[in-house]
Amino acid sequence: MNNDEEKRAEKKRNRRRQDKGFPLLLSIILIFSIFGAVIFSVAHKISEEMSDSAIQNLSESLELMKGTIEAILLKEAEFQKLIAQEIAEIEDPERFVSDYNRDQTMVKMSLIFSGEEEGISNTGDTFTGEELDFSSGGTIDGLPVSRSYVNYMGTWAYTIKCPVEKDGREIATLYIEYVYDALDRSLPDGFYNGQAMLYIMDSQSERFVLKPKGMGERDAGHLNLEDFYRANNIQEEGLRAEVSECVRNGDNILFYHNVQRKDALNYMWAVNGGTIYLIGYVPIEAIQQEGRTVNQNIFIVIMVMLVAFFLCCTLYYFNQRQQERIRREREAEREIHNQRLAEALQAAQIASNSKTTFLSNMSHDIRTPMNAVLGFTMLLAKDAEDPVKVREYTKKITASGQHLLSLINDVLDVSKIESGKVVLTVEEFTLNDLVSSVDAIIRPMAQARAQNFHVEVTGIKHEYLLGDETRINQILINLLSNSVKYTPEGGNIWFRIIGLKQRSSQYEHFRIEVEDDGYGMTPEYLEIIFDAFTRAENSTTNKVQGTGLGMAITKNIVELMGGTIDVSSEVDQGTLFKVELEFRIPEGRADIQFWEKSGISSILLIDGDAESAEHIQVLMKDTGIRVDIAFSEEEAMRSIGQCRGEDSQPQLSEESAGEDDRRQSPGGYNGYDLILLDWNASANSVGIAEKLREILPDTVPVLLLVSYDDTGVEEALRIKNTEMLAKPFFVSAFKEKIYEMQKGMQEETTPKDAGDVTLAGLHFLAAEDNEINAEILEEILSIEGAGCEVVENGQQAIERFSKAAEGEFDAILMDVQMPVMNGYDATRAIRALEREDARTIPIIAMTANAFAEDEKEALDAGMNVHLAKPIDIDLLKKVIKQCIKKAP
Repeated sequence: MNNDEEKRAEKKRNRRRQDKGFPLLLSIILIFSIFGAVIFSVAHKISEEMSDSAIQNLSESLELMKGTIEAILLKEAEFQKLIAQEIAEIEDPERFVSDYNRDQTMVKMSLIFSGEEEGISNTGDTFTGEELDFSSGGTIDGLPVSRSYVNYMGTWAYTIKCPVEKDGREIATLYIEYVYDALDRSLPDGFYNGQAMLYIMDSQSERFVLKPKGMGERDAGHLNLEDFYRANNIQEEGLRAEVSECVRNGDNILFYHNVQRKDALNYMWAVNGGTIYLIGYVPIEAIQQEGRTVNQNIFIVIMVMLVAFFLCCTLYYFNQRQQERIRREREAEREIHNQRLAEALQAAQIASNSKTTFLSNMSHDIRTPMNAVLGFTMLLAKDAEDPVKVREYTKKITASGQHLLSLINDVLDVSKIESGKVVLTVEEFTLNDLVSSVDAIIRPMAQARAQNFHVEVTGIKHEYLLGDETRINQILINLLSNSVKYTPEGGNIWFRIIGLKQRSSQYEHFRIEVEDDGYGMTPEYLEIIFDAFTRAENSTTNKVQGTGLGMAITKNIVELMGGTIDVSSEVDQGTLFKVELEFRIPEGRADIQFWEKSGISSILLIDGDAESAEHIQVLMKDTGIRVDIAFSEEEAMRSIGQCRGEDSQPQLSEESAGEDDRRQSPGGYNGYDLILLDWNASANSVGIAEKLREILPDTVPVLLLVSYDDTGVEEALRIKNTEMLAKPFFVSAFKEKIYEMQKGMQEETTPKDAGDVTLAGLHFLAAEDNEINAEILEEILSIEGAGCEVVENGQQAIERFSKAAEGEFDAILMDVQMPVMNGYDATRAIRALEREDARTIPIIAMTANAFAEDEKEALDAGMNVHLAKPIDIDLLKKVIKQCIKKAP
């Protein structure tokens, strides 16, 4: 009985303990809930207050930067006014401007006197001010400021103009060019711990002209407002309209928008009345960072108190749950560790795939010109007996080889590849060479797929331009090779260069169109076509090899040149790419002396296409040659009769016997100096050419304008002094054809000029370890009449030169990478020999190390000149003429 009572008592105590435990647990939960509510309320309130404060701080920061920039602009305007006052007071303003030294802020000073259209500049150039656009109406301290532009140094700049007044009368206008880079030194390196993005935008063009250091992810020259919208996925029409309205009115705007999957506060802050804008965004998490820090500290303090209270109340639960908690922690650590391993493996795989795809892409880019080289080499072997075709094939092989060499140089330049930066090399080039080199690469590819390749050039006013021809080549080959790949056999590909209205007289503005009637693209793919490593995926295009880098590279280069690229496409209908570019026109390009020496002052163009004829007239405008147009055979005969002083169309009769004497001896001939005849087999162009030859002197050339796929030309070429000129028409190609024809006539009557640079009689010592290269070098020098002794390394070159008599060798041709001793060490050793000629004999580096640092190292080692392989015999002859002074 006592045992039963003890059991019942024990049960009661256990029940009592359980009854006490439940209220305790409930109390703990209630306390936690109360504390949680308090913490949440305090944290939320603090977060709102800190967010408001952060937004206010952002506005103050933007106002501070705005004030800094406006202060700089104001100082520039005030300084310019002082200079204008000083110019008004001095006797020789032109000398003052010419002698003024530029600095990091003010890079160009120009002065135009009142009533004159041209002025002077401290850079030495003639200044007109036509390329400056002051139409936006922006001012700085009352002085007009121009629209932002890229200056001759390739950096974004703006110009302020200021009147120069003397005795209350305006005597001149002072123009000073400032660069935006100067503002960078006065702006902070970053704010919000470098998480904020900031650009400076020109409101008129909406181009980003400056990215202060430490802010933003891309260079300013690559971006405009539309790119900013696209990169940050700002597509709401209402929001964009509101932003546009603010820009027009010069107002500030702050708005929230998701940027790269993060909430952000976007801002556009007007500077100088809205002529330029501070534009960017700050992640919300950066703005709320201070509030979160305060909340975390409060939370930590309260949690410490709650934990202490909880530990005191739940100590008896601790031992039972300790092991379970430890087990869970270890499981969580193991899961985190496994996740990190998986992420590391995935990152390694992505890096490996990126490397593979990059190598595949370069293989594609290298194989494209290599295909042209191999194809024309095969044709060269087939048509070896045809000198005209041999010259044409070798010219195209050279063009393709040069393009291949430029690609290899880019691949080897690791710093460019890793940094993603490409430096433009601005040199003079001609559209004729550009079109010819592209045609030489793309046409064989199109013919291999039975495709029709059409080339059209219209509306171009200047064919000599300044730009990076290699990069333009890369753009065109990327677009055209893609058209070939993604167009079925028998399809059509169009390559057009269309002249547009010039925005400035110093720049040629044109549009490049690449169109095909191939597979086309879906609207979804058009959205991402310019992203790296993206390709259209379907059963047809999957058969085409590619990396997906071509379009991204193309867009990058186009934007680097300051151009735009657009694409439109429909599935199974084809694709059209449009690239708009502007290139500077070099000065003094019209070679009037060439035409005078060639004896050509008037030309008759016979062409049934009015647009094509007008295009040729425009291109020939600056040459000083009169170009008359005839749209039919009858009109051509009438024009020839009028030019010769006849009253009517020339008649082909028995009197033609008398004409024979005049054709053979054109001393009394007073007609056209050359005839351009557009070839049209269906219009009996052969008959027209024969009639022209009957009524014209034999010395007057007849050039047939021929397309690549024209037929029946061979019969016309049998007519005396009749040649063909490939379309599209270019002045440079026209001059080259005239030079070839006149040179051919001179070679028939005069001996070869003995004044040409020659290597005959010279003897060289060559250090070359590659047998094939050595054989090529010996053969080339042998053809030129020079002797050559080849050694395999630098050590042998030293030994052979040491044993040679003075004057035995005229120069040393030195490779660089050789066994035993390289070319640099060999050159240093030769220069150190105790011989009279060791310090004077020319040593020419001939190596595949083709970069600027290689040339510097060669010159530092004591070499005279650095020549990159492959060997250019004309350049070698020129260099040797400069280095070797040997009596004939």
